[in-house]
Amino acid sequence: MRARRNGQLEFANALEVPVAMPEAQPFLKWVGGKAQLLKQFDRLFPHQIDRYFEPFIGGGAVFFHLKHRFPRMRARLCDINDELINTYQAVRDFPSELMQRLDEHLTQYNRDRERYYYLVRSQHHLPRNEIVERAARMIFLNKTCFNGLWRVNARGEFNVPIGSHKNPALYDRTNILAASAALHGVELTTRDFRDTLMETQAGDFVYVDPPYVPVSLTANFTSYAKEDFGVAEQQELSAQVAAAARRGARLMLSNSDVPFVRNLYRGFTIHTVSARRAINRDGAKRGAVNEVLVCAGD
Repeated sequence: MRARRNGQLEFANALEVPVAMPEAQPFLKWVGGKAQLLKQFDRLFPHQIDRYFEPFIGGGAVFFHLKHRFPRMRARLCDINDELINTYQAVRDFPSELMQRLDEHLTQYNRDRERYYYLVRSQHHLPRNEIVERAARMIFLNKTCFNGLWRVNARGEFNVPIGSHKNPALYDRTNILAASAALHGVELTTRDFRDTLMETQAGDFVYVDPPYVPVSLTANFTSYAKEDFGVAEQQELSAQVAAAARRGARLMLSNSDVPFVRNLYRGFTIHTVSARRAINRDGAKRGAVNEVLVCAGD
């Protein structure tokens, strides 16, 4: 539960640590996922974290990694993508029901793949209270669409075509249960990054993984929500990161290694990391690319 003290939103009590589970892995395939970069990040993470924030949760690799290391860590995970936040809520609160619904999806899919895929894809506006149904739809589409790409149009409607998966696995039971345990007591909220960053205080740790600045005109795959994330948003984000750092928060931010990003964060410590990225319209440009990791605070 959440409480207010002096008008400020307080974290839920996280002293009740769930039974030890294996380290959860992302249960969605997400463009720009950070699982492959955790070894490069490890030396830069704080040695202790009490309160943790993510304004762009995405696939959740950093959160799951840190929650396994610091099981008493209190966390607030946010994103502007309401379907994504709903899916995390379903994994946290209804893992068994979610897996049962995914089994049903897979059975129907295997009977007539293309027809069923586009039927599910067309169900754009399921009722908000259908938490499990909405989450199962998102996971099903994510695991059966082209390249695992979550992309929506200006109306917020998912529009990626079917993929060519021969034997898609919609979920791993052990991992869903581990993710559910890791999310126990975690606050999940659909909200703008500005609101999340403005709540951070001295000593908090924040990992920021926004839609990346495109490295070329053909590399812009940032439409994971109907709202655009352009130059103005990148500039506002850098201002909010700087403000949080002045309040004493500790932050790490990932983005493309391009002059625009380096200029935005020129007052901070900038590290270079190497990632393998598979999504580019030009197959020759897929492979290892440099990214920046901006660090602020002690």
